[in-house]
Amino acid sequence: MHATLPLLATSTFPALHRCSVETLQVNLGYRCNQSCLHCHVNAGPQRKEEMTGETIDALLEFIAASPEVKVLDLTGGAPELNRHFRRLVVAGRQRGLRVIDRCNLTILEEPGHDDLADFLAAHGVEVVASLPCYLEENVDRQRGKGTFDGSIRGLQRLNALGYAAPDSGLVLNLVFNPQGPTLPPPQGPLAAAYREHLGQEFGIVFNELFTLSNMPIQRFGSMLISKGQFNSYMQLLRSAHRDDNLEHVMCRNLLSVDWQGYVYDCDFNQQLGLPLGKPGRARLHITEASAAALEGGAIRVADHCYGCTAGQGSSCGGALGDDIAAAPSCGV
Repeated sequence: MHATLPLLATSTFPALHRCSVETLQVNLGYRCNQSCLHCHVNAGPQRKEEMTGETIDALLEFIAASPEVKVLDLTGGAPELNRHFRRLVVAGRQRGLRVIDRCNLTILEEPGHDDLADFLAAHGVEVVASLPCYLEENVDRQRGKGTFDGSIRGLQRLNALGYAAPDSGLVLNLVFNPQGPTLPPPQGPLAAAYREHLGQEFGIVFNELFTLSNMPIQRFGSMLISKGQFNSYMQLLRSAHRDDNLEHVMCRNLLSVDWQGYVYDCDFNQQLGLPLGKPGRARLHITEASAAALEGGAIRVADHCYGCTAGQGSSCGGALGDDIAAAPSCGV
């Protein structure tokens, strides 16, 4: 695995400061039932890192002391593989939080998770599901053979439980990642293409499609270095930077927590080992953090941040700005 931070640390990216912490994004561990080429976490079946019950308790204490926090965003790896996932979901919902599960869909068919879809629906969990294309060949190339079929079955199961149905209150959003070192196409037209194809071919409905840029870190960044494409991809991101996206980047209202409980400005900084600190401490633990105290603080930036401000912009909630070009299919 090639290290990318040395290529990103010297940066001209504009300074950013945090607003209030409205979203707590929690990485429950790096274990996953898939090993995707674009994964910025380098997750996979062999990873052992997993958040403990004690750290889960510390998260809940932080939430109880932080009325600013409205959203609990659970990610991984496959967050559902953490043994404490369901307890955290229930606790978050009992506290009135909007709880998001970043689901790879195939986890719904894993042994021991047969009732997972029912659990998510019963607790009103918002599902953000990875589906990097609506074409089988492209999905299987990026995520492994058979992934597309499993993903389609997962979406159909969620739809059968009421997800994305009018007035159900059950939200199902999809996530698109480019196949390679390119910017995502405009979100609106691509969403229309997804709706048409998935609806006609499989009877699938969803609420929104989020387009995410591939970050030049971890597995994807290492692949770019191996192929001699890292510098050209960075030039693409820098040249497509739009200042008007800076106001809406996710790190201004989000706090990222790793599986050990240390806090970061975003999940990407987490994977690069760029934690939040305080005087005399290189990194800050969730037990030492206060949402109110973090407001107004400087955000750690480096060249990978251009992945969030290029073109339409990119965040965990999809594009930040307006469409700026005609959309190709997800196969381009």
